[in-house]
Order: sequence, then structure tokens, then C-alpha cells
Amino acid sequence: MILAIDIGNTNIVIGCTQEEKVHFAERVSTDISKTELEYVVELKTLFDLYRIKTEEITGCIISSVVPPLTNIVKSAMQKFLRICPMVVGPGVKTGLNILMDNPAQVGSDLIVNAVAALKYYQAPIIIIDMGTATTISVVDEKKNYVGGMILPGVKISLDALASRTSQLPRISLEAPRKIIGKNTIDCMKSGIVLGQASCLDGMIGRIREELGYPVNAVATGGLAGCIVPHCKEEIICDNELTLKGLDIIYRKNKENQPDVA
Repeated sequence: MILAIDIGNTNIVIGCTQEEKVHFAERVSTDISKTELEYVVELKTLFDLYRIKTEEITGCIISSVVPPLTNIVKSAMQKFLRICPMVVGPGVKTGLNILMDNPAQVGSDLIVNAVAALKYYQAPIIIIDMGTATTISVVDEKKNYVGGMILPGVKISLDALASRTSQLPRISLEAPRKIIGKNTIDCMKSGIVLGQASCLDGMIGRIREELGYPVNAVATGGLAGCIVPHCKEEIICDNELTLKGLDIIYRKNKENQPDVA
């Protein structure tokens, strides 16, 4: 069984995979002030919850977009599991051909998602990750990673409305019954939820137009389930996409990975 960890700006996704299946996936808050021991305690709690023994874990892989936390979490995994985690980055084989001005600048989470999308879905494909920021990646018909876009995330937009205006409240993230709101809260819900869905629809249409051929779409991330159902474009929602990608990359590189920390 492989322990897969994706460190994002808001949440850390932790899951176990075996034979291309995800056994569980949970989220804990990203907090750079936490120590190695605190992350060990959180992981032990998850293992106890799902009745997993440390002896069952044969490998560990980490992707991170929060550099200050990478080594802390890596050290925590070494302390808890007594194995050396693999970290997605330079020198790790992904099998992905990245056609960017500077491939080294592409976030590890985007690479991991693209690897999984190519394994489980058909290219050309658009990969949408709805986290702190909403990222859109494009893989063309030749399976090349050709670029993408970065948008303000749903919660960032919602927080900005509440914090930068004097009369708009903080609201729950759910769609209104009608697109035309009759009160302040419904107007905000319509703008945030349906506005973000319309944005994704529009971006997919523009990408399709620029590529010149039909394209599939898959969405992942903590907020995908709130937005994707309201899109008019056909978008597959796969909340385990990142963990699946980490599992693929680990298996591509496990021969070069030391077993013991």
C-alpha cells in the first residue's frame, strides 16, 4: 500500500492507494507552524480511523506547492513510517512532455493531475483543479502538456467580497434556487457559484476554439463538487485524481527509491 500526500495552500490531501485503487482520501489543514510531531499525530489518527497498520505501507510519495512544509512533512513521514518518501520534482520521471517556456515552473500538482488524466481519460483533455486558486491545464491530442490558466479560487473570491466591502456578509457556498437573486445573499451565491461555473464553461469553449478540435474535461479539488454540477459543459468530477497521479508516478520511479529512511 502506498501513502500519497498532496500539500496544497489550504489543505493537505492524504490517501492510501493499492493496485491503482484509492482506499481512502482525507483533508487536513495546511499549517506551516505545525511541527513534524504534530503531523505525525494527525497521520496516526487517520491510520487508527481506517485501521491501517504502518507495516502495510510499502512506500510514500509527496507533491507540494508549499516549499516551507515539504521537508517538515517528509521528515514526519520518515519518523512515522521509517521509510524515505519520494518527492515529486526534478529527477522524478513522470512521462509527461511539457511544452512550456520554463517546464521547471509548472507546479507539481498540475503535473500529477495531468499524469492521472492521461491514464484514466482520453486526450485531448482539460484538467481543472479547484483549490485555493482554480487552475486549468491543457493536454493536446498528442498528449503534450501545452499550457493553461490560473484564476482566483472560489473561496478567495468569496473572502474578497466579504472582507473588502462594508455591507456584504460571509455566506455558505451553495447555489441559489434562481440565477436572478432577490436578496443580497442569493445575489452573492449566484455570482460566486453560477459565475464560476459560467467561467469554466466559457474557458472550455475558448480552449476548444483555439485548439480547433473537441476536448474532454475533468475537474478535481475540494470545491469541484460545488461548482461542476452547475456547468453546462460536460465535465467529469474526479476528487481522487491527484492521488491516482501520485500512485502512477511512484510506481514509475520506485526502483530508484530507497526503502528505509
